[in-house]
Amino acid sequence: MHKIYIKSPMGDLEIEGDDQGIMAITFLDKEVAPSTVIPESLKDAVQQLDEYFAKKRTVFDLKLNAQGTEFQTKVWRTLQTIPFGKTASYLDMAKTLGDPKVIRAAASANGKNPISIVIPCHRVIGSDGSLTGYAGGLHRKKWLLEHESPVKQVSLF
Repeated sequence: MHKIYIKSPMGDLEIEGDDQGIMAITFLDKEVAPSTVIPESLKDAVQQLDEYFAKKRTVFDLKLNAQGTEFQTKVWRTLQTIPFGKTASYLDMAKTLGDPKVIRAAASANGKNPISIVIPCHRVIGSDGSLTGYAGGLHRKKWLLEHESPVKQVSLF
């Protein structure tokens, strides 16, 4: 298992993985020195994240190895079907999973997503359009959604 640190526009990220795939991408709340040596197994992740932040990538093509229950992994696969620049509600997610009654379980699995950004849990919002909880912090969720938005908001003030 390899662990590295990279800089991002929203703060430092920790990336964990090996030849079996990426296991975690985590936002850090403290500043750390970026890794100077990137293992071969993590180079694609670093490159694709750099391209994403530079607005040169909208779809990730990485080998993932997220560890979770069968239901969690089903939710995480469903999250990956939400296109760049689009959002879905927790209710939409539950319906896609085949049962509107699993909305709370889907929300819980969403919150346990270990691979931030690549598995785009930030694209799930409240049914009323509100920004709801995000493990990386609502400020990061807002940033990611604005980064992916095809429409640029201009401040009037």
